[in-house]
Amino acid sequence: MYEAGGDLDLRSRYTGLSRQGLSRRGISMALKIICDSAADIGQGEMSGVFVAPMSVSFGNVTYQDGVDLTHDRFYEMLVESDSLPTTGQVTPYGFARVLESALDEGDEAVVMTVSSKLSGTYQSACVAAGEYGDRVRVIDTLNVSLGERILVELAKHLVAVGSGLDEVVTTIEGSRGDVQMVALLDTLEYLRKGGRVSGLAGALGAMLSIKPVLACKSGEMILLGKARGSKNGRNLLSEQIEAAGGVDFSLPLAVGYSGMSSALLDKYIRDSRSLWEGHVDELPMVSIGATIGTHAGPDGIAVAFFAKGR
Repeated sequence: MYEAGGDLDLRSRYTGLSRQGLSRRGISMALKIICDSAADIGQGEMSGVFVAPMSVSFGNVTYQDGVDLTHDRFYEMLVESDSLPTTGQVTPYGFARVLESALDEGDEAVVMTVSSKLSGTYQSACVAAGEYGDRVRVIDTLNVSLGERILVELAKHLVAVGSGLDEVVTTIEGSRGDVQMVALLDTLEYLRKGGRVSGLAGALGAMLSIKPVLACKSGEMILLGKARGSKNGRNLLSEQIEAAGGVDFSLPLAVGYSGMSSALLDKYIRDSRSLWEGHVDELPMVSIGATIGTHAGPDGIAVAFFAKGR
């Protein structure tokens, strides 16, 4: 278990905050949190968290993820388009603009990015942060999508209970290895279009209704298994959660879906209720945006959590 300052461990700090009902509501204005849109956090969704948008291009038209392209509109365009859109990392200038907007004189910031093994966004953040000296620290979350999101959420809570910049950085870097992010995709087609699997594998997957199950491990996306049919795919997803040792419900978690409907995720939650019942009243449900949706395609579902007992 990670020691997060004094004689309080990470779990007790977080659950203590929950019991207080965030009595120190509103994050300290002296320490800001910045992340990129690969964390699937909407603009203005979390108080005190500023989101630097990644770019998504359809042909010659480029959009800012979550700014001028809604999730629903993105998935409409994705299905209608003959070619796969491309995604672009946040540039140093993009981070510089967010830092300038977020920071008042004397403020500090922690910048949390998608895994450096998946994107150059971490390097961009380091370049932008260099202008601020020790006031701005950059964390490579070694994760993506919901995995990155729950680390940001943990950082937000740590700031709310009075943790300083050094403690937040040390705690998040010490906790990122505990994050489990597992996803079930509807098809290999979008991975094939993006060059992630061979054309033969993609075609075979479509013919046999293969549902790939992926995970983020050590900052990289790996294929855990392939199931035939949606039911077997959902079973495999649940098996992976159990194999990780179960969910630590005292820390942030999230479930998410890609596409315009949460129906498949709703069914998965019902079918796997034994994993959640008695632990949470309601699971935090997230719509997965354009950056991740480009590669996942619609009708995917994902789960991110801190593993129990790690």
